[in-house]
Amino acid sequence: MTNADATGAAAARRVRWWREPLLHFIVLGAALFGLDRAVNGAPDEARTIVVDAAVDAEAVKVFRDARGRAPTGDELYGLRRVWLDNEVLYREGLALQMDKGDKAIRDRVIFKALSMVNAGLQRPPVDDVALKAWFEKNRVKYDEPARLDFQEAALAGDASEATAAAFAAALNAGTPSDEKAGLHVFKARPLPTIVQSYGPEFAQALEALPTGRWQALRQGDGWKVVRLDAVAAARQASFDMLRNVVLQDWTDSVMAEQRSAAVRKLAKKYTVKVEAPTP
Repeated sequence: MTNADATGAAAARRVRWWREPLLHFIVLGAALFGLDRAVNGAPDEARTIVVDAAVDAEAVKVFRDARGRAPTGDELYGLRRVWLDNEVLYREGLALQMDKGDKAIRDRVIFKALSMVNAGLQRPPVDDVALKAWFEKNRVKYDEPARLDFQEAALAGDASEATAAAFAAALNAGTPSDEKAGLHVFKARPLPTIVQSYGPEFAQALEALPTGRWQALRQGDGWKVVRLDAVAAARQASFDMLRNVVLQDWTDSVMAEQRSAAVRKLAKKYTVKVEAPTP
């Protein structure tokens, strides 16, 4: 396996750990929604799950702390779905008395209930034709992206286009002005991370620059002074080299779908009520 393939495999494994179902149901659920629901009331109350403003408030808070922004409507729906799955598993665990010895530990009750669900799952057979088709559909997870070596010379304050262009010219002439505030050097930076940090227009313009010369580039509402040093072209991953990684990823995906379907089936036993947020 080449260094690039090894890097692709390692990246694929890093992507996979976040999709690990136990993390999905337990770690994420526990981190986002450590809200203990009262389930020892009347029988109809034990079969009613209320997704109220407290659930949404905790979801928004943790999401904002992690991402630096509020979740979109679709993301909030997904967070509610995770909480609801955990609540269903918790109720089922209590119904089967899985809380014995762990009355104060919610996530252990969920873990036990989920283990019961897992015991009923079975991975379907798969051949290389189907596996390769799945690999092609999810190729973006395995291909090695283009990597850029570049430098950014930071300017003090908000730089105009003229100021940035003049500074770039001074750097190219070997006579930088006193406006230089710092130099950031990036080695083998994957193109997708540049897109995330600087935006697609900036990333595209940066990749197209001639190497070895400073230039002013627009980034959002401002300007950056950058120099592209080298570009390593994107490389396609080899299915044959990554077959075992792909098989494990496919297995995780299929089993997660089965697991979610099983929990959704359990959820049909409950009445779910979503309270409207307070205006």
